[in-house]
Amino acid sequence: MKEQDKNKNHNEISIFNQEYIKERYRSGNPITAEEIRDTLKKAYSKLFESCFLAEIEDELGYSKYDYKNKKTDNSRNGYSKKMLKSDVAGEFEVEIPRDRNSEYEPKLVKKHQKDVTSIDDKILSMYARGMSTEAISSQIEEMYGFSISKEQVSRITDKVLPIAKDWQNRPLEKLYTVLFLDGMVFDVKENGSYCKKTVYAIIGIKLDGRKDLLGFWIGEAETAKFWLTVMNDLKSRGVEDILIACIDGLKGFDSAIKSVYPDVKIQRCIVHIIRNCNKYVNYKDRKSLCADMKPIYKAINENSALEALSEFEKIWGEKYPYAVKVWRNNWDGVKTMFEYSPEIRKIIYTTNAIEAFNSGIKRITKTKSSFLTDDALFKLLYLVSQDILKKWTMPVHNWNAILNQFQIYFEDRIEKFL
Repeated sequence: MKEQDKNKNHNEISIFNQEYIKERYRSGNPITAEEIRDTLKKAYSKLFESCFLAEIEDELGYSKYDYKNKKTDNSRNGYSKKMLKSDVAGEFEVEIPRDRNSEYEPKLVKKHQKDVTSIDDKILSMYARGMSTEAISSQIEEMYGFSISKEQVSRITDKVLPIAKDWQNRPLEKLYTVLFLDGMVFDVKENGSYCKKTVYAIIGIKLDGRKDLLGFWIGEAETAKFWLTVMNDLKSRGVEDILIACIDGLKGFDSAIKSVYPDVKIQRCIVHIIRNCNKYVNYKDRKSLCADMKPIYKAINENSALEALSEFEKIWGEKYPYAVKVWRNNWDGVKTMFEYSPEIRKIIYTTNAIEAFNSGIKRITKTKSSFLTDDALFKLLYLVSQDILKKWTMPVHNWNAILNQFQIYFEDRIEKFL
């Protein structure tokens, strides 16, 4: 091999070697962006060509020059050249082997395919599983034999932002039978320091009984002004009516939603009320106290529920007055469920639907201690949520019967949307 070719091969292998990079800088001949780009192109070409050779060997049943094991009248017949394109390496040329009978067709790259950004898709997939940019960079090097920087990983994942923003602004259903709202807290950098920001997710149940994630809204505090912005956003995206909204005592929400959807019914989440009560109860008393609360929310109607609340106050009011106060202060939001059948009541008296969704989000995002920007947070939430949404294929159990009941309770409001 000529000395020039040896040096060329050495450079191709060493260009990502830290010592080689330092040597180039010390000699006054630093590595250029063009060299990096060219090396990536060559690495991609070699990777794809190795795959093609493995494919045709599998197709023919024997390795090159291994004629002893040849059991076919077909054989290799040179190469054809093709230009491919990747977001990482740009355009690069590959040689695709041919067979004499024209039976071989690459599986890795289809006949008319030119864009091979599947590596980018893998990066997005790894990012959506909560992997850090450092871990992704290391994984790509292990899988494909070349490395990409953390900055390149970020640039690739940033490409999902316009798609995520389009999704956030997409048209919504005209009517949602039930809306669930809840928040998750994250650390986000702002003005040079990290602060707590709450991301509010909203899930709706459509007329077909299936769940729909309406979007994410990032805010620092719950205020009527913030919630009015969110409600106006829903309105501008086509939501004309909401029958019931299930919430966890969000500050300023009641007045905001009623200013946009005046006929909506507000239901407080019973599970959150029970949790709020238990915050002020000694651990040894919680089991007994929860048992005595159960007749309140399991009552057949509001009058029975109020009687159960009075009985609860007699037992625990003196020892835990605030536990009683939590129920009294939130009664307007609690009593809504007693207006409806047990089937509808079962759907609306907890925010389990959105809490299960938030748990899925947190399982992934727990590896991310903080985010540099709101966009970085939103990007990850979008990617994680899309995997969760793939599982939302079935309507609420017994939905046909439940919808019939909704039609009775909200006849005039539902009819025009059916």
